[in-house]
Amino acid sequence: MARRAGPRLGDSVLTPGARPEPVRPESSNETLAQGRPAQPGAKQPRQSFDPGPRQPPGLSDAAGQLDMLPAAQHVELPPDRRDTSVSPGRTAKSHAAPSAPATSMEQHRDRMREKLLTAGPDALADHEMLEMVLFLALPRIDTKPVAYRLLARFGSFAEVIAASPRDVMAVQGMGKASAAALRLVSAAAVRLGRARVMGQPVLSDWDALMTYLNQVMAREQTEQFRVLFLDSRNRLLADEAQSRGTVNHTPVYPREVIGRALELKATAIILSHNHPSGDPTPSDNDIAMTRQIVDAARTMGIAVHDHVVVGIGTWVSFRKEGLLF
Repeated sequence: MARRAGPRLGDSVLTPGARPEPVRPESSNETLAQGRPAQPGAKQPRQSFDPGPRQPPGLSDAAGQLDMLPAAQHVELPPDRRDTSVSPGRTAKSHAAPSAPATSMEQHRDRMREKLLTAGPDALADHEMLEMVLFLALPRIDTKPVAYRLLARFGSFAEVIAASPRDVMAVQGMGKASAAALRLVSAAAVRLGRARVMGQPVLSDWDALMTYLNQVMAREQTEQFRVLFLDSRNRLLADEAQSRGTVNHTPVYPREVIGRALELKATAIILSHNHPSGDPTPSDNDIAMTRQIVDAARTMGIAVHDHVVVGIGTWVSFRKEGLLF
C-alpha cells in the first residue's frame, strides 16, 4: 500500500471551504531586497529610468478636460475698464487703444487754423479771432459762445483785447487763464509796435509812431502821460509813462520830465497823453501844461518836437495845430 506524502515545507495548506490564494512569483529585485540570491539562469528584468515623482492622480484627467474646452474668444472691454499699464516684456504700443475720431469741435478748430494760415488774418471775423485766442487757454471748452458774449459786452475785438482783466473775467465763461491770454495779445501788439520805432528816426516815419501810440494808449480807461526821449539824430531812446491819473485828468510835473531827459542824455522829447473819452481835442489844461514843459526844456537846451493827444482811432498834433510856442 502506497504511502501518501504529507505537505511539504512552503506548500499552502487548504482548509475545507477556503479558497487558495494566488501565488505571486518573486522577482529578482525582491529576492535581492530580501538578501537571497536570484535563481541561476533566471532572466534579469530590465531596469527602467525613474524620471522623478509621478504626476499626482487627477492632474492628467484635469488636463484632458481642459483640452476639451472651446477656444477662448476675444472680448472688447469698454475704454474705462481697459488696463493701460505695461507689463514686463511688453511695450506700451501693444496696449495703445485706437485713437478716437476727431470731434466736431476739433474739426471746427482745424478748419479755422487752416483758414488763418491759407487766407490770412483778414479772412477771420472778430468772433473767430477771439475763438482762436481763447481755445489756446481753454482747450476743452467750446469758445464760440464765450467769444460772442465778449463781443456783446465790449463791442469789438480791439475793445475786448484792451479791456481790463477784471472786466473781462466778469463775462460768463471767462477766468484767469482766458483773461491772461487776451492780455498777452495786447502786450504782444504793443511790443511789436515798439520794436518798429525803437532806435529809429521817428520824425521820418510819423505814421509808425502814431500807430504805436494808438496801440499803447488809445483804449486805456484812465489818462496817462508819456514822454518819448530822442537822441541828437531823433532816434527813440526810451518811451516811458510819467504819470497816470483819472478818466479826465493826470498830474504832470515839468521838473520830473526835464530831469529824466537829462538822465537819458536826450536832446529832444515828444509829449503824448490820451483821452479815455475818445475825443482827442486838447483842453485848456493840456495847452497850459505843454507851455510849462516847453519853457523848462528850452532853458536846458532840450527841444520839444510835439505833443500828441490820442483818442480812439484818431489823434491831434500840437505842432500841426499851431499850439507849440
